[in-house]
Amino acid sequence: MSAQTRGRTVEPDAARPASGAVVRSGSATRPRRAWYQRWRRDRILVAFMVPGLLYYAIFHYGALFGSVLAFLDYVPFLGLSGSRWIGLENFERLFGDADFWRATVNTLEISVLQLVFFFPAPLALAMLLHSLTHTRVKRFVQSVVYLPHFVSWVIVIALFQQMLGATGVLNGFLADSGLHTVHILGNPDAFKPMVVAQVIWKDTGWGTIIFLAALTQVDEQLYEASALDGASPWRRFWHVTLPAIRPVIVLLLVLRLGEILSVGFEQILLQRDSVGARAAEIIDTFVYFHGIQDGDFGLAAAAGLFKGVVGVALIYAANKISHRLGESGVYK
Repeated sequence: MSAQTRGRTVEPDAARPASGAVVRSGSATRPRRAWYQRWRRDRILVAFMVPGLLYYAIFHYGALFGSVLAFLDYVPFLGLSGSRWIGLENFERLFGDADFWRATVNTLEISVLQLVFFFPAPLALAMLLHSLTHTRVKRFVQSVVYLPHFVSWVIVIALFQQMLGATGVLNGFLADSGLHTVHILGNPDAFKPMVVAQVIWKDTGWGTIIFLAALTQVDEQLYEASALDGASPWRRFWHVTLPAIRPVIVLLLVLRLGEILSVGFEQILLQRDSVGARAAEIIDTFVYFHGIQDGDFGLAAAAGLFKGVVGVALIYAANKISHRLGESGVYK
């Protein structure tokens, strides 16, 4: 066949690349180019994400490699390779330790109290803030209720000591009035409710952020229609607001169940000595005192691994239940 066909120049077959090769090259180049363009467009957002990603990579995922200490008779001077492998002996000691089970019970009691009293508090405050119509007043109230979240636990505990301690404002008023004084922060029976009250005061405002964002997505016409039908504010909340933000509530509840054995290490540690270990020992402080102070790294690692496994199991179970209820949960 001639190289000229109807006035067009046709290259020999050997000089043309195969059509399949051209498609593969184009399909490989386009995704790479699209990915690069997206990265160029969002490079500022990616830069803001880097510190958070490094934090989780180093202190959360990187720390998982230290779980091997739970199966070793770990000696720091010998390192991981030189320490003797002892299998499940650390877990046997852990599960046979009465102090560990007391710490577990205290942790669960505080978690249940926080779940019952603290978890609904941000939703209630978000509803109140959402009902404010004056923009400046709303922003001022939001700034005030957000502020305690940025105060460290050291200052928060100091404030509560000044108010409710043995020589605090409350006891000073009672003494001046000729009444019997009470040491609330030193009472082991009042410790767990006081811990929950401190968390509510400090973090309720910050917890409203997600709920306020969810409330802004609720169609105002639904409120107007229900009000015209004679629905009371409680009915509007139950039949309009709650169904609209239910996915967010379920998501936060699943995540909270995954952290049910984490109730605030710094907060508890600062008050542990005032009420004693029997009332204030939790799993995190158990790990701290046995691992850092006593040097029993194997036992502490076993307790930490147990806590992590329980958290994963709770997230998995809660996520399955949310799927059965028709919600998306944390993951599909």
